[in-house]
Amino acid sequence: MDKNKGVGILLLRLVLGWGFLYAGLAKVIDFEGSGEPFSAFGFLKFATGGTAPGMGEGQIVNPAHDFWVGLTANPALIDVINFLVVFGELAIGAALILGLATRFAAIMGALMMALFWLAAWDFQHGIVNNQLLYGVTALFLGYVNAGHYYGVDAIVEKAAETTRAPVLRLLSGHLH
Repeated sequence: MDKNKGVGILLLRLVLGWGFLYAGLAKVIDFEGSGEPFSAFGFLKFATGGTAPGMGEGQIVNPAHDFWVGLTANPALIDVINFLVVFGELAIGAALILGLATRFAAIMGALMMALFWLAAWDFQHGIVNNQLLYGVTALFLGYVNAGHYYGVDAIVEKAAETTRAPVLRLLSGHLH
């Protein structure tokens, strides 16, 4: 790949990584100053009805709405979800920015966005929304092995230990 394409992939990786990292930091640091710790409870309980063109007020269009609301009945599970969301956003963001274990981070980012997309079920303005764009972008970055363009994966791949350890080869983006 020529240098310009590599720089373009780097920029896309950095922007998506920052999006994930900032989302996680905002939940930890509380930039808005609400004084309330992050909880997925409110979203799962009240924002998973979905939207669709022409739907009536209070109409539920998300076929999985009862599943998402059901998760809120278990406080211990909400604690696990809260941890996974914050940790996932921070780890995915940091990994994408560094270009470290990029394929794995990209797949986890796409999975997280797919779950958010399914939970929100927001089709008021069509099928394409932020979660879908983030998810598809993450898949693209994983597909092109974006960590090999100015990322730690490129350095890790060249290390002698990586060539002897299949797990390290896999994490650095080699599938064979």
